[in-house]
Amino acid sequence: MSYLSINPYSGEQVFSAETLSSEQIKSMLAKSAEAFLCWKASLYRQRAELLFKVADLLEERADEYAAMITSEMGKLRHEAVAEVFKCAAGCRYYAENAEIFLSDKLIDACGSRTIVSIQPLGAVLAVMPWNFPFWQVIRCASAAIMAGNCVVLKHASNVGICAGALEKLFLDAGAIEGLFINLYISSSQVAEVIADPVIAAVALTGSEAAGRSVASLAGQAIKPSLLELGGSDPFIVLGDADIEFAVENALSSRYMNAGQSCIAAKRFVVVDSVADKFVELFKQKVQLLTVGDPALESTTLAPMARKDLCEELHQQVQDAVGCGATVVIGCEYYGDSCIYPASIIDNVTEQMRVYNEEVFGPVATIIRVKDEAEAVAVANGSRFGLGGSVWTSDSDKGESIARSLECGNAFVNSIVKSDPKAPFGGIKESGYGRELSEYGIKEFVNIKTLSVSYHSGSDTEEEKDSKLYRAVEQR
Repeated sequence: MSYLSINPYSGEQVFSAETLSSEQIKSMLAKSAEAFLCWKASLYRQRAELLFKVADLLEERADEYAAMITSEMGKLRHEAVAEVFKCAAGCRYYAENAEIFLSDKLIDACGSRTIVSIQPLGAVLAVMPWNFPFWQVIRCASAAIMAGNCVVLKHASNVGICAGALEKLFLDAGAIEGLFINLYISSSQVAEVIADPVIAAVALTGSEAAGRSVASLAGQAIKPSLLELGGSDPFIVLGDADIEFAVENALSSRYMNAGQSCIAAKRFVVVDSVADKFVELFKQKVQLLTVGDPALESTTLAPMARKDLCEELHQQVQDAVGCGATVVIGCEYYGDSCIYPASIIDNVTEQMRVYNEEVFGPVATIIRVKDEAEAVAVANGSRFGLGGSVWTSDSDKGESIARSLECGNAFVNSIVKSDPKAPFGGIKESGYGRELSEYGIKEFVNIKTLSVSYHSGSDTEEEKDSKLYRAVEQR
């Protein structure tokens, strides 16, 4: 039994499933291959109609899907509802814009009339995580499907209900059989799927270890891959920052989704002159968080998704305290549940694990620096490069510092977030490639140069241009 969902708050088993056999996998991939032959020839308006319907169903079923998310991985109910609505927005964005992004373009090259034609690749394997079990899948699938590809989902083993619901969602919206399929497979079976000729590309959101493995497997098969891995985003508080405003946003960025987000603020890099004030106000706000049943509106801090995640987090905290970090609040865990308290540790230094590793849970680490230059050096000293934010009353200075951050997503006076209209991804050990926006939809396509020379015939130059432009418009 590979797929097993345990409600993080109640401890109740809510789902289980056996993994598929090799024969079952091949049978399902054959359906995907058949679907691609049809879907790659579809018109953009047909693809858009499907995604508009998916968006409508997401909104109609938002409460139902949110309950699944909360039950399987413990997200606060209102956060789960927001996740589902964000999925609908992502679908509509690509339904409305994909044709603009992917239509043929005429260019002056090759000594002839030349067209840049964008064509789909085939089936995209999406290896997805549990922390945003709908959004991570939809942001990948909506782009792939609008580009004319099919999607094969391998979801995290603790969100099997969500995985099945996503497959049914596309079928209910009118997708042809095989366009979006869910495979209940183990991590060890991913290699078999990547090696299958049906799979044309691979997208993974997950851990560094999973990313290295999948990238290696895709490389061996010479198939393109996209990786969105871990992050240790710096939250840089300068001496001229509005501290109350910064703290309100720090609270949201660190403790949303129980801190289980790759783009959550994890390293709070604070200039000495305002550090005491920031830490004290931060502590006061954290004290007001209420941990409990994520299905209740009164709960403001969700449980973590699994006990092993709590245990790993607590080991990082204990290491920091043992190396001299100061516990400001929280940091108490007794190993009997998925509830980890909202915590802050101060005076974090580079010999500690929390300084160098991703802290995937509700623990804020405070790194004090003497000035802006040291703040940037600390921020860029990480092996991660997903996101970062700068907090200052001087937005021009903030922009200058944000430009110098070594990451894929830099924000000034705003928390790091993803938006369908903006490219999203990281550098360094946070991965490569981009999702979302025009850039994301072009990750898994064949950008073909099509050059047409006229050697004979009676067409005038004007007639040739007219025919070529009509051909482009028809695509």
